[in-house]
Amino acid sequence: MEASVILPILKKKLAFLSGGKDRRSGLILTIPLCLEQTSMDELSVTLDYLLSIPSEKCKARGFTVIVDGRKSQWNVVKTVVLMLQVILVSANKLTRYIEPCQLTEDFGGTLTYDHMDWLNKRLVFEKFTKESTSLLDELALINNGSDKGTQEKERSVDLNFLPSVDPEMVLQTGHELLSELQQRRFNGSDGGVSWSPMDDELLAQPQVMKLLDSLREQYTRYQEVCRQRSKRTQLEEIQQKVMQVVNWLEGPGSEQLRTQWGIGDSIRASQALQQKHEEIESQHSEWFAVYVELNQQIAALLNAGDEEDLVELKALQQQLSDVCYRQASQLEFRQNLLQAALEFHSVAQDLSQQLDGLLGMLCVDVAPADGASIQQTLKLLEEKLKSVDLGLQGLREKGQSLLDQISNQASWAYGKDVTIENKENVDHIQGVMEDMQLRKQRCEDMVDVRRLKMLQMVQLFKCEEDAAQAVEWLSELLDALLKTHIRLGDDSQETKVLLEKHRKFVDVAQSTYDYGRQLLQATVVLCQSLRCTSRSSGDTLPRLNRVWKQFTLTSEERVQRLETAVAFHSSAEKILQECPEQPEAFNEMEQFDEIEAVGKSLLDRLTVPVVYPDGSEQYFGSPSDMASAAEHIREKMKLVSLKKQQLRQPEVATPES
Repeated sequence: MEASVILPILKKKLAFLSGGKDRRSGLILTIPLCLEQTSMDELSVTLDYLLSIPSEKCKARGFTVIVDGRKSQWNVVKTVVLMLQVILVSANKLTRYIEPCQLTEDFGGTLTYDHMDWLNKRLVFEKFTKESTSLLDELALINNGSDKGTQEKERSVDLNFLPSVDPEMVLQTGHELLSELQQRRFNGSDGGVSWSPMDDELLAQPQVMKLLDSLREQYTRYQEVCRQRSKRTQLEEIQQKVMQVVNWLEGPGSEQLRTQWGIGDSIRASQALQQKHEEIESQHSEWFAVYVELNQQIAALLNAGDEEDLVELKALQQQLSDVCYRQASQLEFRQNLLQAALEFHSVAQDLSQQLDGLLGMLCVDVAPADGASIQQTLKLLEEKLKSVDLGLQGLREKGQSLLDQISNQASWAYGKDVTIENKENVDHIQGVMEDMQLRKQRCEDMVDVRRLKMLQMVQLFKCEEDAAQAVEWLSELLDALLKTHIRLGDDSQETKVLLEKHRKFVDVAQSTYDYGRQLLQATVVLCQSLRCTSRSSGDTLPRLNRVWKQFTLTSEERVQRLETAVAFHSSAEKILQECPEQPEAFNEMEQFDEIEAVGKSLLDRLTVPVVYPDGSEQYFGSPSDMASAAEHIREKMKLVSLKKQQLRQPEVATPES
């Protein structure tokens, strides 16, 4: 009887073996439920099942049946008595026969019992026992059948050859069950460690271990049988697939490559050939993938070390590798050739576009706005020419590399004469390189002419810019003359020094003016050479002449003022320094009048602006500067006037006077 058959009855816990033992080591059978509500048939089935679990040795030690008389009627107890020999005692006298640690909590003991846990383990144990026993029979039948003749060995594996259950799952279930049974061997308590495993669990452990050992042995043999069968089947499949790969590569695959020889005459043509080659490669890739898989399978079989298959496997592997590597090399060579042709045509196209751009730039007449634009344009020309040089060098390198590859193309021509195709390809490559060389030479000649013209234009703009700068410098000198050259000196000596500095200042301005004139004359010569009109002819030259005229007028006024100041200071200082005792020393009083006239003339000049040809006026310095200079002259004129009065009315000099 199996627990799964009477599972609903066992779940009712009508009776159970808790694992406890009496003082004689007899098993304790407990009937805890109110039996008058229970079918006697179910109780009988439960007892039959429980009593079938212990071994004969355990049964020989007898049973102690605990029936809760408080819940059961005596007629039920009598039924049990008829089945088993029992001793009726009250609840408080149970310890005479049974230790408290062997009694469950329902009877005041400390023994732990989980009925559902016990039932689940019984179900697992019985299922494992049933499955493992059946599996052992199947594996033994399979393993014994593998020892028959050659015809039986060569028979392909069918569904009957496989076990009805997964051996791995059964082994895993057995190991888990054994581990669970071994973990329940001891149960701790406050009084120490008490023995608590149930007899059915103790009996199950060796049964499970024995079944596991048998299963492992038979399963190991079964795996070897399967391995041998699988290897033989795999070898046959490998032989078939190897021949499929070899036949396709040496047949349709090689024919595809025989029809592809050209390199194209442009990028588009090369790309079309490359796309066609990629389609061929895609078809080959499928067979190469089969080759990789087959090679791995053969390597795995070789590692197995079966001598009877080694020679055949190595021969298959060598044949397959030779064909695949030869075809792969041809595909790679063709791909490299097409890639080199594509790169050659790409460089040729880029170079052609660069030459077209450079030629277009040279054919357009330049009209730059300034020297910086010319320098930028000239730099751009040089960069484009350098780029063309690099492009032509790169084209030659790509062309030579492509020619070298074409010369090696006949090495795998499968007997086909490719002389004509190769000659067409070679002539095309050499023609492209020669054409690019001629176009580059024409552009270089035009660049030389343009470079000379651009350099002259750079000189022209430089002269114009420097001439304009000379005008600016002259304007700055004029501005400095009007705003800072305003002092007339405190005495004749200082005024002479200022006059000398002014002459040097005028020399600088004269040099600046002459430099500007020379630059403008140079622009006229360059414009005649370039056949263009100078921008300076209508603007810079009039400005230069105008500023120079203003400067000369201002400078002349400055000289007149300084010379007048020198005369005034010299005369005044002479009169003031000479102190004759008699006024007769001065024969003519007109000297005083002359000094006063010069001083008044100088004061009048300080208030008069410089008038330019265009009618504009400019004053020296600010009004405060002029007032300061005039005040100094007036003070000296007062001293002269005082001296004059002293001479007209002589008197004895006193310390106060």
